[in-house]
Amino acid sequence: MPASALSLDDLRRFTIARSLFAPTTLRRAMDRMRFVQADPIRAPARAQDLILRQRVKDYRAGDLERRYETLGVEEDFFINYGYVTRPLQALMHPRLVQRASAADRTREKLLLDFVEERGAVHPREVENHFSHGTVRNYWGGSSHATTQMLDALHYRGMLRVARREKGIRLYRAHRHEGASLNEASVQSRLDALVDVVVNIYAPLPRVSLSYYVRRLRYAVPQWEKEIGEALARAGERLAHARVEGVEWYWPRGEKAGKTQVPDEVRLLAPFDPVVHDRTRFELLWGWVYRFEAYTPASKRKMGYYALPLLWRDRLIGWGNFSVKSGTLMAEIGYVAGSAPRDRAFKRELEAEVERMRRFLGL
Repeated sequence: MPASALSLDDLRRFTIARSLFAPTTLRRAMDRMRFVQADPIRAPARAQDLILRQRVKDYRAGDLERRYETLGVEEDFFINYGYVTRPLQALMHPRLVQRASAADRTREKLLLDFVEERGAVHPREVENHFSHGTVRNYWGGSSHATTQMLDALHYRGMLRVARREKGIRLYRAHRHEGASLNEASVQSRLDALVDVVVNIYAPLPRVSLSYYVRRLRYAVPQWEKEIGEALARAGERLAHARVEGVEWYWPRGEKAGKTQVPDEVRLLAPFDPVVHDRTRFELLWGWVYRFEAYTPASKRKMGYYALPLLWRDRLIGWGNFSVKSGTLMAEIGYVAGSAPRDRAFKRELEAEVERMRRFLGL
């Protein structure tokens, strides 16, 4: 189909079909996506697990954390915090930061030597050894100075997350070599990072493409000034089409024509690539979805952790789930005020809730 003949219906189906690919193994899903956003809220499971359950066959909540050490992935910051493949991490590191004081460099060296000597260490073990006191954190509360130093060294690639114990990150030394890069190799890396972003979230309207590409300043702060040029190159390199007055972009070589989507119900994570871009959400589905976990309870319209509800190629509502006494409790809301009268919808919704039970091990 010529790009000029595309409709919003075509883009909706293209969005779903390319993102919700046929379930595969966990390793293959990670290799295909290269980045999965993480979030600590568990309602009824963490975001990374809810995202992967739609793309990994027989996935169970917690599989990513349980298999972390064997998957070839790392916890790191891409456009958000999450899990990245090691080839993707290598494109971003070493991250250069503002010059530290002599005292900070001394503390960092002592901490790195301590971690290198001990192997995987718990932040409490580091705090007990150094007792660096407390500092103000990003949210205005108090954090152990050693914890913030561990976080900073992890961000710079000098530490890696070895594994987690009860949700707490255990760190291991990970010294990156400072490679000398010329202008061409910086461009090549930035273009590769842009392609990863587009592969995850496309098709993207122009405003969203700009938003996601500019978030790479968190992934590669050392190249922040070059990101604008990378965005310009992406606009020329990517496939694109104008649909109802909006310019859309996706990976070159992919066809955004007539695509079939199955008669299925899917309950998606609030950070799932299908719904992550709220601008695209409103353009494609015509209503406003908001993540309300941090909204006062009295002002919530959908619920604490409402999961967008996908039926065929339409997002028609949301679901709130909780587990009480080993039983999965579900509350479903609909944009139209009521569920579709289609018998197939009722059957598929029950099937999706059953899949959720198995995913949670209930």
